Amino acid sequence: MPTLFRFLMTVAVLCAIVYAAMFALATLVEPNKGQMTVRIPAEKLNPAE
Repeated sequence: MPTLFRFLMTVAVLCAIVYAAMFALATLVEPNKGQMTVRIPAEKLNPAE
C-alpha cells in the first residue's frame, strides 16, 4: 500500500506543477496586440475554371 500511496502522491504533485505553470502563463503573459494585413492574390479568390 505505501507504494500505491507514493505513486498517487507523485502523480498529484506533477499535476499540481503543470496546473500552476498553466495558470501562471494564463495570468502573467500578455499577448501582443496589433493589426495584421495579408494580401491574397486575385487568382486565389476567383480561380479560372
